Amino acid sequence: MTQITGHTRFGGLLGSPVAHSLSPAMHNFSFEVLGIDAVYLAFDVGQEKLGQTVRVFRDLNTYGFNLTMPVKKKVMEYLDDISEAAQLIGAVNTVVNENGKLVGHNTDGVGYVACVRAHGFEPKGSEVTMFGAGGAACAAAVQLALEGAKALHLVSRRSRSWDAARDLADRISRRTSCAADLTDLEDTGSLRELIGKSSLLVNATSVGMAPHEDQSLIRDLSMLHPGLIVSDVIYNPRTTKLMRQAREAGLKSIGGLGMLLYQGAEAFRLWTGQQMPVEQVKEKFFT
Repeated sequence: MTQITGHTRFGGLLGSPVAHSLSPAMHNFSFEVLGIDAVYLAFDVGQEKLGQTVRVFRDLNTYGFNLTMPVKKKVMEYLDDISEAAQLIGAVNTVVNENGKLVGHNTDGVGYVACVRAHGFEPKGSEVTMFGAGGAACAAAVQLALEGAKALHLVSRRSRSWDAARDLADRISRRTSCAADLTDLEDTGSLRELIGKSSLLVNATSVGMAPHEDQSLIRDLSMLHPGLIVSDVIYNPRTTKLMRQAREAGLKSIGGLGMLLYQGAEAFRLWTGQQMPVEQVKEKFFT
């Protein structure tokens, strides 16, 4: 059990709701393992109190904090500097307090790439097909582009998310060396062609999330070709229908828990300058 001292620094998670978050357990366990005199708490904060809370975190010399919905975009108004990735994504999930200067980062994309890399996927020079244009899709897509992906094929329905997906593809193409494009989910011929050229297929939508475990955006298993790696950002259930389809086709599949773990590890590194004991955290909280 962490002992609070007169030197203990604190940080935490801001957003609403936050009571369900695994982050306090992950970070406090890591502080204890490494002997760091710090604690991580969860604070239920909505947009109306965010500015006031951020000022308190700055003034009390915290090490920093995480953000979750619905304040990952709003917090950018109160920061002194924002990383390139967070600017491209348009959201911040981690803030580092550098002696009163608040610097915003987005570790979701770093966490995603670390997760797929741990399973043998290397972004540099690759082509990727990705379903979705929400927060998880933005973070993963931007980081894949920043780490050298050659082409990123975004796939979305022609609905409210279409404009967001088009904007994301445009931002990536203009501001990175990755060529990004957008395809209608219902255009099955183009979808088959794009997946056929890709070495990674990503579901970054909520399709397949509990309680709708019987859903998948892949309706024809023949689209899944040998050598393709299939990744789902969903972690409830741990094995989605898309992942089962991949395994039935003899392909490697990756679930969403790793993204959660590695994004936390990157935030921990930014705050402490030390590596989170990832294997111990994984064994304690993710098995």
